[in-house]
Amino acid sequence: MASVKPKKHLGQHFLKDENIALKIVEALKNESNLPVFEIGPGTGVLTKYLIDKDNLDFYALDVDTESIDYLKSNYPSQAERFLFQDYLKYNVSFERFNIIGNFPYNISSQLFFKIWDDRDHVDEVVCMIQKEVADRICANHGNKTYGILSVLLQAFFDLDYLFKVPPGVFNPPPKVQSAVIRLKRNSVKQLPCDEKLFKRVVKAGFGKRRKTLRNALKDLNLPESVTTLDVMNQRAEQLSVQEFISLTEKIS
Repeated sequence: MASVKPKKHLGQHFLKDENIALKIVEALKNESNLPVFEIGPGTGVLTKYLIDKDNLDFYALDVDTESIDYLKSNYPSQAERFLFQDYLKYNVSFERFNIIGNFPYNISSQLFFKIWDDRDHVDEVVCMIQKEVADRICANHGNKTYGILSVLLQAFFDLDYLFKVPPGVFNPPPKVQSAVIRLKRNSVKQLPCDEKLFKRVVKAGFGKRRKTLRNALKDLNLPESVTTLDVMNQRAEQLSVQEFISLTEKIS
């Protein structure tokens, strides 16, 4: 196979800048020497640098059969590492693993929710995403871009905003700026509250982000002992991660 055609319905924008590709791969520290899963390898611009790493146990997952066939054709000795799989539906068999990739832009938020679900197994993530999503994930409370993913991910991961990437280094160029971020699992093993309820509270709070929490959380049917708390006069974007945790403790 000569090449892979980028497919709009899969949100594919293939990176063509080798220097940026190498920077992304080098940003993955993998200090514990864990298996690495590449999401959306496309034409293999990151993959070939992963192959060059000594003793790296890596696997590339893609829902594009053309991409998988292309990689198997170009790297036949690594063929068993190229999997026709959707990470959103994939149950990784390793206890702990890392993730790397130029995430498909149309499902990047879904991928981060899956990473949150897999938080007890994911040690490190290095990924390229829309700059808008990167800004949102790394935002601090009190910022208009601070949202659901900011709170959920920051509760369990340390975040690094690494660098921005212009549209011209992709085929086809996206209509947005891009950025590379790194997530590193922090030392929090478990929150001191019900984690499923924590997620519900965060999603409900930001679901009506212009309203105070007293109004945004109405559907949770909270007791008066909670609705009369001073924190309920604030909006979701005003609460830090720790304050969301504390609020969830009070609710449960």
